[in-house]
Amino acid sequence: MFTFIFGILILFFGYVFYSKYVDSIFKPDDSETPACKINDGVDYIPMSKIRNSLIHFLNIAGMGPIIGAIQGILFGPIAFILIPLGCILAGGVHDYTAGMLSIRNNGAQITGLIDKYLGKNAFRIFMVIVSIMLLLLAAVFVYTAGDLFAERFFGITDFAISNPYILGTYIVILSYFIIAALFPIDKIIGRFYPILGLMLIIGTGLIVAGFIFKGVNLQNFSFSNYNLHPDKLPLIPMFFMTVSCGLLSGFHSTQATIISRTVSSERHSKTVFYGMMCLESLIAMIWAAASMDIYSYNLAPENIIGTVNVVNIIANKFLPLNLAFLVTLAIIILPITSGDTALRGLRITIADTIHLEQKKVLNRLIIIVPIAIILFFILFWAKNSANSFSLIWRYFTFFNQLIAIPVLLCGTIYLCKEKKNYLIALIPALFYVFITMSFIFSQKIGFNLPLKHSYIIAGFITILILSVTKRLAKK
Repeated sequence: MFTFIFGILILFFGYVFYSKYVDSIFKPDDSETPACKINDGVDYIPMSKIRNSLIHFLNIAGMGPIIGAIQGILFGPIAFILIPLGCILAGGVHDYTAGMLSIRNNGAQITGLIDKYLGKNAFRIFMVIVSIMLLLLAAVFVYTAGDLFAERFFGITDFAISNPYILGTYIVILSYFIIAALFPIDKIIGRFYPILGLMLIIGTGLIVAGFIFKGVNLQNFSFSNYNLHPDKLPLIPMFFMTVSCGLLSGFHSTQATIISRTVSSERHSKTVFYGMMCLESLIAMIWAAASMDIYSYNLAPENIIGTVNVVNIIANKFLPLNLAFLVTLAIIILPITSGDTALRGLRITIADTIHLEQKKVLNRLIIIVPIAIILFFILFWAKNSANSFSLIWRYFTFFNQLIAIPVLLCGTIYLCKEKKNYLIALIPALFYVFITMSFIFSQKIGFNLPLKHSYIIAGFITILILSVTKRLAKK
């Protein structure tokens, strides 16, 4: 229990002091933001700090902090240390940098920022990567939300797409994704997401209440148990690839740049971007603790350990049936409210790239309809094979972490130009270059090389990226 509490304190004091330091480097001012300057009534609409915070929190808190925590705690209590440290030193800096740079570049999406700070070649590469990542994420979130909903509310155990209940659930969720991506941001997302965000916070708070009244069995960290993963997965890179949301996630940059178009003052950025990242990390910590308790008592069948199905076991253990129902509902909301904004982010990114204004509904449909068709085929393919879904999830994980790197490098170059402390962005960027490269070179979805060889190659690539970044910064 001590390690868990110590991790919570790292997160709390890290936000109080380090986020303030990062904010002082960027020096938010009273300049007119894109939301006020452009205000097109669709994507650029000024909203309050509280509303933006809750919307952004719900956008970034997909299934990542839950699934990541359920899987990440298998490495042992070291997760309670690495999650808050990663959030403060990397994840919070990443989200804040994406949001602030976007605000200062007329609400540019992440690909637009890459184009400006890293050049055309990087833009072309990451335009493809960002598009693939957002499509895979939307497909994964239709899948997970649909299966969770069908299991909890209809008692479904056959999750094949040929099951009319499953197919119907998927169609309803996908239809909602399309509608939310098309409508002006203040009509659906701005109106309902603050309420749903509060539901998630309350639901997680109920789990904490369950800890207090029913007790929770948590291990403490020691050097003899620094890695307890049952499959002997290496801590580097696998922990940092497994626990993405809650620690650092490239997907967050695609959401921060959406919210940058609704922020009415730069001074809101610390709370909206850095603060909500820390709140997501707190949720990941709580679900990691609940998962450790479940695993310690062998309450989860071996075949569902590390899967989303552990959610129902956790809810049923720590809460009465009616409250467990509420918590499950809050968790189901997570993938739905991230999947729709993933499509929204993809629509805006493509529109910016082809210079197609989005005030007219027809222009939005021109982009979103082909995206929806592609998404349905990805979903259909994934459901026809368990291996297909596993493959999608692994590639999504890789692309998700990969996208975080150029965001931090953009921040590095921007801070170099402004003669500020660029190390706050450069150090986590280089660390994640090493993590993602050692992952792709060592895994079967990549080059399947021995881990030691992958470390050496990743080290060379990290040095190369540092050299390229220095050259771009001097330009």
